[in-house]
Amino acid sequence: MRIAVVGPTASGKSDLALDLIEALGEAAGSAHPAEVVGADASQLYRGMDIGTAKLPLEQRRGVPHHQIDVLDVRQEASVASYQRHARADLAAIEARGGRGLIVGGSGLYVRALTDALDFPGTDPAVRAGLEARVEREGLAALRAELEASDPLSAARIQPTDARRIVRALEVAAVTGRPFSASLPRYEDLAPTLHLALRPEREALRRRIRLRTQAMFASGLLEETQALLDQGLREGPTASRAIGYVQAVAVLDGEMSLAEAIESTSLATRQLASRQLKWFRRDPRVCWIDVALDEDGAWAAGERERVVEQALALLREHGDRL
Repeated sequence: MRIAVVGPTASGKSDLALDLIEALGEAAGSAHPAEVVGADASQLYRGMDIGTAKLPLEQRRGVPHHQIDVLDVRQEASVASYQRHARADLAAIEARGGRGLIVGGSGLYVRALTDALDFPGTDPAVRAGLEARVEREGLAALRAELEASDPLSAARIQPTDARRIVRALEVAAVTGRPFSASLPRYEDLAPTLHLALRPEREALRRRIRLRTQAMFASGLLEETQALLDQGLREGPTASRAIGYVQAVAVLDGEMSLAEAIESTSLATRQLASRQLKWFRRDPRVCWIDVALDEDGAWAAGERERVVEQALALLREHGDRL
């Protein structure tokens, strides 16, 4: 059985995945019974390490990680391209007799692996026309058009998310069907246990604030400058990543360091809220509550308890470990 470890940013998904892999290894009597397939859109990028909380190689406990560091910052991240490559990774892991652990908080990327999700084609001319209308008429006009023609998609897209609003209208124009018609129905392609971590709200906010401060203190500005030298400003998706937007503003003299930390922390909290809403809609998700201490770390004994709960859920779903 595959395992998907999901949940809001900063909830401890990577730690749980590695702890769970070690526990599965002990149960199976093998060193690496499982491998990680990342499902974090920003961690696809080489060099975006500090701002994405990417686990350094030496902290991955020898466990192979896939779909990390596969794009340059000038390249556009595409969920359709990710789906092709990540599904190939899962198939190869299973062909080796291993188990795939899908780990990340990018909900659409997770479902691109777990569900029968097909991505309609694109039409550059249609997209360019819609983007020109955003500039000419304003995003609100296109948002109103989407609400009228496809209210289900409109309800799922943030009113300020120009990229996704344009995409939804593009799909409708290209296929003649609403974008919502291409959404999956929460059905696994292969047996999968969906685990989601859920820290208490205020504890998660504190953890996000502390992690943001640590990112800037440990060299996020320097990392961002190096990425700018590699073309970060020209990257259609990498340039919008939380933390890097604020770091660029500091480097450009448009924000103070304190303002950047606060802005990044706020944007990360808003992201966590959207992720929680996304995963709450999925009836397959098994939630595991996690207690954090004042320093934002898992409270004493939580790691062992959470791993045991995850293993118990695996057994409940018919996995013999």
